Amino acid sequence: MKKIVLLLFCSSVLFAEGLTFKTDYVKYEYRIPMRDGATLFTIVYVPKDTTQTFPILIKRTPYTVAPYGATYKNSIEPSQAIINEKYILVFQDVRGKFESDGEYEDIRPYIPKKKSNKDIDETSDIYDTIDWLVKNVPRNNGNVGLWGISYPGFYAAQALMETHPALKAVSPQAPVTNWFMGDDFHHNGALFLIDAFNFYRSFGKPRPHHTQTWPDGFEYSTPDGYRFFLEAGSIASLKKKYYGDTIRFWNDLFNHPNYDSFWKARVPLQYYKNVKPAVMTVGGWFDAEDLYGTIHTYQAIEEQSPGAYNILVMGPWFHGGWERSKGDRLGNVNFEIETSPFYQEQIELPFFNYYLKGKGTLNLPEAYVFETGSNVWKSYDSWPPKNLLRKKLFFENEGKLSFSSPRDKSNSAYDEYVSDPRRPVPYIEQISSSRGREYMTDDQRFAWQRPDVLSYESEILKNAVTIAGPVTANLYVSTTGSDADFIVKVIDVFPDSTKDNEKNSEYVKMGGYQMLVRGEVMRARYRKSFEKPEAMKPNKVEKVSFTLPDINHCFKPGHKIMIQVQSSWFPLVDRNPQKFVNIYTAKESDFHKATHKIYRNKKYPSNIEIELLP
Repeated sequence: MKKIVLLLFCSSVLFAEGLTFKTDYVKYEYRIPMRDGATLFTIVYVPKDTTQTFPILIKRTPYTVAPYGATYKNSIEPSQAIINEKYILVFQDVRGKFESDGEYEDIRPYIPKKKSNKDIDETSDIYDTIDWLVKNVPRNNGNVGLWGISYPGFYAAQALMETHPALKAVSPQAPVTNWFMGDDFHHNGALFLIDAFNFYRSFGKPRPHHTQTWPDGFEYSTPDGYRFFLEAGSIASLKKKYYGDTIRFWNDLFNHPNYDSFWKARVPLQYYKNVKPAVMTVGGWFDAEDLYGTIHTYQAIEEQSPGAYNILVMGPWFHGGWERSKGDRLGNVNFEIETSPFYQEQIELPFFNYYLKGKGTLNLPEAYVFETGSNVWKSYDSWPPKNLLRKKLFFENEGKLSFSSPRDKSNSAYDEYVSDPRRPVPYIEQISSSRGREYMTDDQRFAWQRPDVLSYESEILKNAVTIAGPVTANLYVSTTGSDADFIVKVIDVFPDSTKDNEKNSEYVKMGGYQMLVRGEVMRARYRKSFEKPEAMKPNKVEKVSFTLPDINHCFKPGHKIMIQVQSSWFPLVDRNPQKFVNIYTAKESDFHKATHKIYRNKKYPSNIEIELLP
């Protein structure tokens, strides 16, 4: 196999204090052969230090390993601490992307029983890659680790099914896991419209093989994303106008509206059995893309491979914030300490050093999680923590929220609102055509003011209330339509006396701030089955239950807990016509206003089920 050694001139780069790719590493480019004959383009940075051997740390990506050729990487991946420690750092274009051979397939299904070398998947590609690297890269010590954030996190986790003997440590970070139930493009079957559109309008464009350039993005005709998507009409109209049949994944979306075998085949969780490498799954409490994947990857390994070294790290981060920010704030909310350097130096580096270099001792807890609200790191021997107190917060009249169950025996005790698909509730107050990460902690007072949003608020808390783990919404509802979405938001209401943050805009007032802690959508057609959707019967009371992703948040004394319920979250989530039709083929005439009722009486006690730290 021919290798290209690159020691040529390159432009200066900016790094934090320490070693750099340019001055302290040698760059190699390889085309590594796979078992079916395809080659995958791979860049390898080897420390110039010739006095010792080094472990290999791999990131596989569909987002390009650029820069190609003589230029050295000017980004710090995965951290300055790792670069200073000296690892052989490997970056690979996955099959069918940029300079690699083969056909690309989104979240390529795993093939458990391979019959020939033609049966390839991500597990075989990473196995073949590791096998080649340990045999050909100079001065490697025979130990290999994998890491990656988001889609690269998916590729890292794929190695857990058929593990190469040299693979000793894997860190899936915000790994893509289930694109129908909770990651990126669907949540409980509801399409996350702005994410899917923005991502695939560039990423999904057909391109020739062996290209080094990223496709052009989409130029909006207006800075107002809300107006753009509303005027585009139904998602069938949107697809016809902006995609046609040119993007494969959008065709897949339309061809598989329910949770069928297409989606199930692309969920790797069922295969995390007999996991051999040490695993550290990492994520952020305010990850707008793959919070679901982080929690479920950890839990699947824990349940199916109880003997594996398997730990969870969760910080107050947006998607990838542990690498891409200091981790001290998000949007208007201040976390008071820089959490990312702590993670990189005290958690990530010791993990890889221990398993790949045999260096140091490892005293990491089973779950190392940041508790927002109180803004402190917590250690637990399981996640969720053991011995939690299960409680229910019940909806009451006059917008109250209480730990006491309703006493009203009247079935007419309910709150109602009119949901109009032509004037959906926005998910942010700002004008924007991109989905910013800050919405995960945004002030919800703009929604609280709307008549099509119900708000239930506790009394001022005398003592701290800390919720840890998943939150379950149990809604008793009826509708004049035959389908509906229900969005539930858990909110921390700050005291009116809260001082403004100096780093925020002068117009952001923290007194009375309604901080979004968690929000999730449930498409009611899936209330009984995600495989076989079912229409709602007009004006019939039904129970709609669903789980919101885990939280670890302390509602401090003087604060209040608020729950908001609404039926649109636009254009984050596509509009529900509120008529039981295939939403992917719905016409504008299928969209109707509907009146939704949320019941709050003894027979139909709508509530939020939570787990509290004692």
